[in-house]
Amino acid sequence: MVFLNHDAITEKVLTGGRVTREEALQLYARPLEELGVLADSRRRLANAKSYGGGGAEIVTYIVDRNINYTNVCNVYCKFCAFYRTEKDEDHYVISLEDLDRKLDELTAAGGIQILMQGGHHPKLPFDWYIDLLRHIHEKYPHINIHGFSPPEFQHFSGVFEMPLKEVIGRFKEAGLGSIPGGGGEILVDRVRKKISPLKINSDEWLEVMQIAHELGLKSSATMMFGHVETVEDRLEHLQRIRDQQDRSRGFTAFICWTFQPENTVLKVKQKTGVAEYLRTQAIARIFLDNIENIQSPWVTQGPEIGQVALKYGANDFGSVMMEENVVSSAGTTFRLNAEEIERLIRGAGYEPRRRNNWYELLD
Repeated sequence: MVFLNHDAITEKVLTGGRVTREEALQLYARPLEELGVLADSRRRLANAKSYGGGGAEIVTYIVDRNINYTNVCNVYCKFCAFYRTEKDEDHYVISLEDLDRKLDELTAAGGIQILMQGGHHPKLPFDWYIDLLRHIHEKYPHINIHGFSPPEFQHFSGVFEMPLKEVIGRFKEAGLGSIPGGGGEILVDRVRKKISPLKINSDEWLEVMQIAHELGLKSSATMMFGHVETVEDRLEHLQRIRDQQDRSRGFTAFICWTFQPENTVLKVKQKTGVAEYLRTQAIARIFLDNIENIQSPWVTQGPEIGQVALKYGANDFGSVMMEENVVSSAGTTFRLNAEEIERLIRGAGYEPRRRNNWYELLD
């Protein structure tokens, strides 16, 4: 039995009210178990809104595949172990043959989506991307292309000397279905200058999301924490995400994960632990009252902690993720298939359901 301090902030959380950053900071200091109860109450409210009164105990997941079309990148983020330069022997740009093989394997496994991202390649032409999208969309029309993060779009706009809205619009016409929230890290420029000084700033990240949402593309929002940021920085990040959602209503989900320091230039004294992860996720669920879906962290924290996270505000178990290259480059290599995901969801007391990118339940 968890004791709840029934003060004004608690009552606001339990009744679905909006908390301020100051109130969130106070909540952050409370016992972890209490935060879990409060976050779970918000999860139930969100699920009931999404799936009706009987949907409070549903936990969703998707079958998709991560495809990194190139590892060549010229922004050299200190937290990234994946990027290569054109001088490195193991740099690559994906071929259509390799792409088709991956998509055939995904189709055979019942997959319906690819998460496609890459480095900031300085030499690939605009038509290469358009041809790639058209090829996928025409040959695999059943697969949603969830691709190209905000930093990539800002990179395209600069390299191709094309307005951002035109780039995103042209990509959508060629087959892009939605946009991942990669490159968000922490939306505080003081932090961004320390960990990724050549990458876009916070306003530029949000600008991509605003334009994409105006064009009818949905996206996810993310946070990568546990490096040089403070708790207050995390809350500022959540505030900017919530404010953007108030403006454009285009975020389908929020996903946060901890920095993985192995094989990276950026070092930390101590890797962020499980309790700190669960505390941060719970605060995100409570604070982001306008984003209905929060994803479990099993890719970085492991399956068992991913399961525990369902009691701290998460209502989605993410993806089967047939392939993952970026996080695993930093030393994290967890893998799950659909049966294992469903077993973990049931083991936590919930009903597993497959979904698409827009969180519509699939039969």
